[in-house]
Amino acid sequence: MYKNSRGRPGRVLAAVAVAQFVFALDMSVVNVALPAIRTDLGFAPLDLSWVVHVYALTFGGLLLLGGRASDLYGRRRLLLLGLAVFGLCSLGGGLAQEPWQLVAARAGQGVGAAAAAPAALAMLTTTFTEGPGRVRALGVWSATNAAGGALGVLAGGLLTEYASWRWVMLVNLPVVATALALLPAEARPARSVRPVRRERPDVLGAVLATAGIGLLVFGVVRTDVRGWGSPATLGTLAAAGALLAAFAVTEARTAAPLLRLGLLRSRWVAGANVLVFLAAAGQFTAFYFVSLYLQQVLGLGAAATGLAFLPFSAGLVAGTVFATRVVARRTPRAALVPGAVLAAVGLAWFALISPDGGFLTDVLGPSLVTSIGTGLVLAPVAAAGTTGVAAREAGMASGLLNSSRQLGGCVGLAALATVAAHRTGGATDPVALNDGYATGLAVTAGLFVLAAVVAVAVLPRRRPEAPGLPDPLTPVAEGPAESSARNRAENRLEGTRS
Repeated sequence: MYKNSRGRPGRVLAAVAVAQFVFALDMSVVNVALPAIRTDLGFAPLDLSWVVHVYALTFGGLLLLGGRASDLYGRRRLLLLGLAVFGLCSLGGGLAQEPWQLVAARAGQGVGAAAAAPAALAMLTTTFTEGPGRVRALGVWSATNAAGGALGVLAGGLLTEYASWRWVMLVNLPVVATALALLPAEARPARSVRPVRRERPDVLGAVLATAGIGLLVFGVVRTDVRGWGSPATLGTLAAAGALLAAFAVTEARTAAPLLRLGLLRSRWVAGANVLVFLAAAGQFTAFYFVSLYLQQVLGLGAAATGLAFLPFSAGLVAGTVFATRVVARRTPRAALVPGAVLAAVGLAWFALISPDGGFLTDVLGPSLVTSIGTGLVLAPVAAAGTTGVAAREAGMASGLLNSSRQLGGCVGLAALATVAAHRTGGATDPVALNDGYATGLAVTAGLFVLAAVVAVAVLPRRRPEAPGLPDPLTPVAEGPAESSARNRAENRLEGTRS
């Protein structure tokens, strides 16, 4: 079911922000600990990557399903369930004694995050109505999301070096407990509401979407060992494309789709998903290359590398705070365009890194410019992706936005890592590695230039006007004919919101 809850909005915002922080933290905190994990648990070199890949596979593959499930069965319920699963699997990962146990725990974390992340964002957008209030709430959500990703590198380095790699998993437990404690016991609705009709789950669409996105993620993340041109990679990507095409055909014909394709006719929704795909590809890749540059070229340890990311974290938060103020007065487009340009400038500056460089000369300045620009993009893109979306489809739109972000990170990182490796040519000396990382960062700058072009060309200059239809959450006694007519009217309206 769906609820437009407005009881205790501050508690809802705090719980959602903490939940998003731990999901973002978990995506980066493990990376620095991988060498210690391999030594302690005895991972084979080719199997170690599954600690990262299996999380991306389950998280990315189940996001659409999680988003739609939150619409049908309740956002608070999915958020609680997802956080509980995520916390229990974090405990299991921290106590793992065998490689398969850690991989299974990471898979379970992905399942929990896929249920909770879109439910959390949907709860936020239905608790705060469109306008300055929602913009500020999404700004807090975006700031905690950005801070979690950046601080994950710092936490991973410090915990690995001064405690144990197990704490990169166990650190999630107090954060999850805090989110559960902050969530109001009863998300009181704005009015007495009940579902207009009880929809049957789109089982076929769920199977096709999960299998298609899962195969796409699997094909992309395994390019590190098989290559983009290998028959295995091409076959996997072709199968993923066929499944996703079948998903699109199915969604166009079903009465209660997992993803209503008419939602993509909104320029806000379509543009935001393209933008978040490009921005996530750029952000994840920048973290990856800069971390490797600090450790493998400048020779910093895990803890020092984490500390070097503090300016990046501060810049991300500053950018999201400033973007929130801009979007509260204007539209998301007003912050997205300059933010993407600023991030591109910072990454182009990063591409000038030198094997004889240092933190002050090669990292600090471009870190601040890139992070502020990225922060200017992250906050408005969440607002843009939910602009004009009906409350009953908030989970659907949130799942789509999270899927685009996850896929952007996976595809962008895999593709640009291949570009860097091609430039390096198999050499492992600092000069060759520096050239590869610099090339990857230069291409990443181009992604943000493309994001700025998309923002200018696709996003409207003005917000959509409020629709003249009744609130879709209002209980109405209607028969099949009235329900069908109302659905057709709402679908036509959604197509004109751009």
